[in-house]
Amino acid sequence: MSKEVIARVKLQIVAGQASPAPPVGPSLAPHGINLMDFVRQFNEKTSRMEEGMIVPVEVTVFKDKKFTFALKTPPASYLLKKAAGIAKGSGAPNKEKVGKVTAKQVEDIARLKLPDLNANDLAAAVKIIEGTARQMGLEVERG
Repeated sequence: MSKEVIARVKLQIVAGQASPAPPVGPSLAPHGINLMDFVRQFNEKTSRMEEGMIVPVEVTVFKDKKFTFALKTPPASYLLKKAAGIAKGSGAPNKEKVGKVTAKQVEDIARLKLPDLNANDLAAAVKIIEGTARQMGLEVERG
C-alpha cells in the first residue's frame, strides 16, 4: 500500500549541522513534519562526512506527516572549489581565471556526480563538470 505524497522539498544543508533554523524550519514546518526528528536523522546520517561539506537532500513528505529523505552528492561547484583549493569562483569567469583543475580531477568529480547528473555516460558527465568549472573561472588542464 503506497502512501500519498503531499510534498517533495529539496534543500542544501551542511553535513552534520542541520537545525530547525532556516533553511530547514521554514521549508519543512508548513508540511507538518516533526522538525527535530528530521534534524536528528539527518545529522546522524551525515555525521561521518567531511566537516563543512554541503549535502543536497530531497525530503518526501507523506499525508500522515511522516517523511523520508534521500541524500545526494555534493554540488559540483563545492567539489571543484575543493579540488582547485580556492574559496570561491570568479566574478568574471571569461576574463579572470582563479585556479586550475586537472582533467583527472574533473573525471573523478564526474564519476562521483554521475548518479545525480543528467548524463548517459562518463564522457557526458565530464563535459558537464568541465562546463561548471569554466563558469567558475577555473582552467581545465589537459594532461
